[in-house]
Amino acid sequence: MNYETLVPVMRRLALEAGDTIMEIYGADDFEVKTKSDDSPVTAADEAADAIISEGLRAAFPDMMLVTEEQSATHSAKGDTFLIVDPLDGTKEFVHRRGDFTVNIALVEDGKPTRGVVYAPAKNRMFFTQANGQTVEEAAPFDHDLIGSLTPLSVSKPDNDALMVVASKSHRDQATDDYINKYAVRDMTSAGSSLKFCLIATGEADLYPRVGRTMEWDTAAGHAVLLGAGGKVVRFDDHSELTYGKEGYANPFFIAYSPAVDLKPA
Repeated sequence: MNYETLVPVMRRLALEAGDTIMEIYGADDFEVKTKSDDSPVTAADEAADAIISEGLRAAFPDMMLVTEEQSATHSAKGDTFLIVDPLDGTKEFVHRRGDFTVNIALVEDGKPTRGVVYAPAKNRMFFTQANGQTVEEAAPFDHDLIGSLTPLSVSKPDNDALMVVASKSHRDQATDDYINKYAVRDMTSAGSSLKFCLIATGEADLYPRVGRTMEWDTAAGHAVLLGAGGKVVRFDDHSELTYGKEGYANPFFIAYSPAVDLKPA
């Protein structure tokens, strides 16, 4: 894969999808359907998916593509592929909370190596450049011209005063029990893949996820965090979180700045 070609395509498609999502977000109402796993899906999910998947297939016809909204892609097998969640945080979208993102990533040999996370309602854009360094681009965004960039690097946290980020929609006792093993200065909540990005920017140090996620939920944020010097490991044994797993389901995991003294599960 030519990263110099890939990164601008992923960025442009994320912006195009984000424009469509915001058009629907700004409407008086929109239909919310329920998928077989009881998760919500809207016209915004479907429209964004069409833009991204068609764009990726046109640009990279020989590359395997896995996308949340196309169940036929979920049976594809491989360890190198493009993976898409066109609207991560549909619950945030439905409740008009703004913490939703467009996610596109490249996985190579089971590892997310390049990714884009775009939060259109928050005007925040994070992506890995061709050289692997993660940047945040300042708004306003031009589809074809990359604007002002800030290279990102994870925090050097004080283990006696950590900043923890947790899910808005999926907090539970198991998560709180694990967080309580740390000396926490403060906590913030965020929806969708923005939690990975907050660690990448140094705004947070630790994000434990003790709950169900799929690879399309995490791949782009994982790539963004890796490009800023962060890590994502399995919750149970602290081994690296890998991709291309059976059914594209993730185990519980921890995303963090490597200077955090990780506690056992």
